[in-house]
Amino acid sequence: MSSYRPERVGEQIYKETVRLLMDSIKDPRVAPVTLTGVQMSRDIGSAKIYFTVCDESCERKDAEKGLKSAAPYIRRELGKILELRFVPNIYFKFDASIGYGQKIDALLHQVREDLDDSSTDS
Repeated sequence: MSSYRPERVGEQIYKETVRLLMDSIKDPRVAPVTLTGVQMSRDIGSAKIYFTVCDESCERKDAEKGLKSAAPYIRRELGKILELRFVPNIYFKFDASIGYGQKIDALLHQVREDLDDSSTDS
């Protein structure tokens, strides 16, 4: 039997975590963070919250440290907001798919330019 409850709880956690990051958390390390999604465990005992940053090289480590320090506060606030018997443990994971997609896009753009150049040369 398939249950949509983990997805619904994940959506609520995503919305409330975004709101908390924007309104309540004043740590400058989490300012450039963009949340990309939430993956809930089947038993709703843990939530992996995926994030990305604009400048991957220098801001990623600071953002990870900032989010790790904010996780207990976020979990406590989620416990107040969501009406769950047990509040899931929160883990922040870096989402590398955005950077990977940008690399593929740049390669496709380069191939397109090369094809345009070769067709105008002929």
